[in-house]
Amino acid sequence: MDKFDVAIIGSGPGGYVAAIRCAQLGMKTAIIEKYATLGGTCLNVGCIPSKALLDSSEHFHNAEKSFADHGIEINSPKVNFEQMVARKQSVVDQTCDGVKFLMDKNKITVFQGMGSFVDEHTIAIKGEEETKIEAKNIIIATGSKPTELPFAKFDKERIISSTEALKLPEVPKKMIVIGAGIIGLELGSVYARLGAEVTVVEYLDRIIPTMDGAQSKELTKVLKKSKMTINTLHKVSAVERNGDEVIVKATDKKDKEVEFKGDYVLVSVGRKAYTDGLNLDAVGLKTDNRGRVEVNQHLQTSVDNIYAIGDVVRGAMLAHKA
Repeated sequence: MDKFDVAIIGSGPGGYVAAIRCAQLGMKTAIIEKYATLGGTCLNVGCIPSKALLDSSEHFHNAEKSFADHGIEINSPKVNFEQMVARKQSVVDQTCDGVKFLMDKNKITVFQGMGSFVDEHTIAIKGEEETKIEAKNIIIATGSKPTELPFAKFDKERIISSTEALKLPEVPKKMIVIGAGIIGLELGSVYARLGAEVTVVEYLDRIIPTMDGAQSKELTKVLKKSKMTINTLHKVSAVERNGDEVIVKATDKKDKEVEFKGDYVLVSVGRKAYTDGLNLDAVGLKTDNRGRVEVNQHLQTSVDNIYAIGDVVRGAMLAHKA
């Protein structure tokens, strides 16, 4: 059995940075990642690909709306969405390859497979083959995943999360976005710029409700100019799919029932800590009422040699916090 000073489960911005620093400090370090590429949510299906699509959609928007004002005359631009998605993927691949290079450079051992606890010093890794490693210290950095609504399970075709929204086969004709947080508005604005009719349905009284009120007010103006329809104080009660059509049922602030119809619905109501398959019971670790691993101010769990960082613990779910 291979032995390490530190083993890290998860290779996102928390995990891979921890691995690099541990290796720089002279520790024999291993990192375990269940997916084929390193980088976690942020690099693969989060910040990086969404910003790539935002960038591309902004170029299209400027070509369509403002080039003429600058004396740049072109024929009406067309969206080659397949190429836009391919360019996004090339950005992701380049970034993930960069993380792999850093692992090699710092002599960090990478295991591909699902890591789970056997005991407080042993991790079983289920990949193509099953192996076990031993580590003096272990860091849980398994991140988060999109939250499902109980009545709107992701079918990954028409009822989608942010992950599927990054690789749709087409620009939607009508997209409904449930949740007016950062992720929903970001991806909604990408498709609105590309010509989709985007309708946002939000339970609270304003968009980006966790942020400053003045920002919410200004962003509302910007998004309405891009012809996004924003419905606040709407409580979604049901999501139904009928072939290629999705129907979102909700009640407005006057308790009147309303319906929204589209060809895609993006459910973007937040993310939750991802601990599935870790076998936390084997080491006696508990999660709080939101599924997060409990840690002290040093990010140490109740087991002295096991730590947890990033989205899987309390606090903002942000890459730089991880």
